[in-house]
Amino acid sequence: MARRIGLALVILTGVALGLRLAAPWLILHGPGWLARLRDPIGPNQPVVWQPGPATPAAPAGARPPNIVVILADDLGWNDLTFGGGGVANGAVPTPRIDSLARDGVSFRAGYTGNATCAPSRAAIMTGRYPTRFGFEFTPAPKAFMRLVAHWSQDSPRPPIYHDEREKDVPSLADEGLPESEITIAELLRGAGYRTLGLGKWHLGESPQFRPDSQGFDQFLGFLPGASMYLDKDDPNAVNSVQDFDPIDQFLWANLTWSVRMNGGPRFEPAGYMTDYLADEAVKAIEANRNRPFFLYLAFNAPHTPLQATRADYDALPQITNHTLRVYAAMIRALDRGVGKVLDALAKNGLDENTLVVFTSDNGGANYVGLPDLNKPFRGWKMTFFEGGVHAPFFVRWPARLPAGGHFDEPVAHVDVFATAAGAAGVPLPADRKYDGVNLIPYARGEAQGPPHRSLFWRSGGYRTLLADGWKLQVSEQPKQTWLFDLRDDPTEQRDVAAQNPEKLRELETALAAEEAQMVKPLWPSLIEGPIPVDHPLGVPDSPDDTVVYWAN
Repeated sequence: MARRIGLALVILTGVALGLRLAAPWLILHGPGWLARLRDPIGPNQPVVWQPGPATPAAPAGARPPNIVVILADDLGWNDLTFGGGGVANGAVPTPRIDSLARDGVSFRAGYTGNATCAPSRAAIMTGRYPTRFGFEFTPAPKAFMRLVAHWSQDSPRPPIYHDEREKDVPSLADEGLPESEITIAELLRGAGYRTLGLGKWHLGESPQFRPDSQGFDQFLGFLPGASMYLDKDDPNAVNSVQDFDPIDQFLWANLTWSVRMNGGPRFEPAGYMTDYLADEAVKAIEANRNRPFFLYLAFNAPHTPLQATRADYDALPQITNHTLRVYAAMIRALDRGVGKVLDALAKNGLDENTLVVFTSDNGGANYVGLPDLNKPFRGWKMTFFEGGVHAPFFVRWPARLPAGGHFDEPVAHVDVFATAAGAAGVPLPADRKYDGVNLIPYARGEAQGPPHRSLFWRSGGYRTLLADGWKLQVSEQPKQTWLFDLRDDPTEQRDVAAQNPEKLRELETALAAEEAQMVKPLWPSLIEGPIPVDHPLGVPDSPDDTVVYWAN
């Protein structure tokens, strides 16, 4: 008996030791490993884009315009060559994206719905501030949030993690866009449009939150907030891993290279993700060329993990920094993908009567480690400084809009919904407040004055109001107020709060009035992480850094 007890103790000790040794691996890799078991990935399968029950031939006479919304992911203001910028001092031309501004209208003061991915997408989909219906924070796995929080606990400014809130956070799959919201796809499908989506969703993974339950006839893409572009061991892939970034470590450990059609099983794409999504968008256009369609193409480029094709990487030998070269190659592929869509519209005779909107969900991310992504603006993704929310915003519709036009008053992601509805001749639902406006009359010079009296953003205890050229930012952690006059200081170099006490009080009152209209978040934030405004991750922090604690 004693021998048996001794043997059992040895076995239990071994198991306990094994679990202890395996714990770090399980913390980092466990979520992806379990997901693969629960939802396996099959080989590539051909996708059939159905034209629906519409006419088999082009109808006679005028028809409503097609509407195409192209969304980049974490695209920096300085990533495009339009306006004189460009990655690596212009080493990567972006002629196809630039053409949307050259042949259409550039909204020079275009703003995102939020400074992170999912709430911006919610703003585009609904035409409403995401805080108006509680979609305040970006859905993320709890394991990911814990990893990010505990990665830098020895930092001079460690993240704040709220263990006590975990019980109030639903599963990742149930962090979704409320079913009570009317999406742009639902609105246009009700008006006879075929609704097609590709790419990144990030608005909920449970069946009731998926794109095919939110108005899309067909959606090919991935539901989480990021994806691999190729298998990381693919010989055609060139990877750049940011060892200093906990987000990157989690992505490389858990992401897959896979897509699904609507609620079907996951399968491997037929190539590099950016090219694959563009090629499938071309097929969707060709299948639906004889009827009005709404196409939402949400590229994940250039969001991390940084992966380029060998061909794009090899085309940029003049860039010596490996990370910058991979990133630049990703921008090259993104521009190529946009070009494929524009060429498909032209080839099918749809160019003139198609409204195309191009923008990014937020600015470039600090965790990429590259300093000039949002130049000349301060700030990054996860801040409401201009680098986080001031994004490229181009609209082209040759039949209705002048080529080479520009508009300088602030517009925002919430305007995409109302602009699409206006182009399609569909009235906005009257049962809720919309924050967006139809930009077509402004782009044509038919409407005067600014489209918005103010624009509002909130993430936890960090709130911002932009009104009449003045920008107020208020942060609870750390306690800080900034006031910038963007008319004289568009890059937010000079805080003028102390010199303008009356304007400060006026904007604080207006900010409070906006906030009073918003609702409680659908789930609480778990982490408040420090984001240095003036340098990327990977650069040593300084006690003098301007820092925003971003809640999510």
